[in-house]
Amino acid sequence: MNTAFLLMAQYQGLSVIPLDAVCRDYFCHLTPPKLAAKIERGEIKLPMVRIERSQKAAKGVHLTDLADWIDARRDAAAKELKAIG
Repeated sequence: MNTAFLLMAQYQGLSVIPLDAVCRDYFCHLTPPKLAAKIERGEIKLPMVRIERSQKAAKGVHLTDLADWIDARRDAAAKELKAIG
């Protein structure tokens, strides 16, 4: 199964997914500003795109970066399961 393809369907073909949507769908335990701060500090290894250099510019995550991040989290979970099983 291709994660990027599924994300394209979920986000109706957007190449850059708004940070609010990423937060709502994958980081519901955080607010968008807290998610942005964790990304900026490197606590969450997910590249964040700013449409302009301005601090107020729209922020988002490129679809392939989100797909790679989800796949990496899945791989880590599978290794953890194998280690305990």
